[in-house]
Amino acid sequence: MKRTLATVTILALLAGPALADSHGADAPDAETIERINAMLAGMNCEIDPEDIELEDDGTYDLDDVMCADGQYDMKLDADLNVTERRKE
Repeated sequence: MKRTLATVTILALLAGPALADSHGADAPDAETIERINAMLAGMNCEIDPEDIELEDDGTYDLDDVMCADGQYDMKLDADLNVTERRKE
């Protein structure tokens, strides 16, 4: 039992930084998240900040945006204008 617990602890310690990096590098800063949330609120929509991804070209990919009329995936340009909106 002690050996299993030690193994699980070691694996958790090794995996923790890798899992944290999977969202950290492509996540927008807190100010941008606030601006996106404000823009979405004006559209009667909301999103979990973890579902906002900063793309390499400076645009944003929003997954699972919840709106009054359903769920959407959206793309925003660098100025936070909606360039694509797909209902799921």
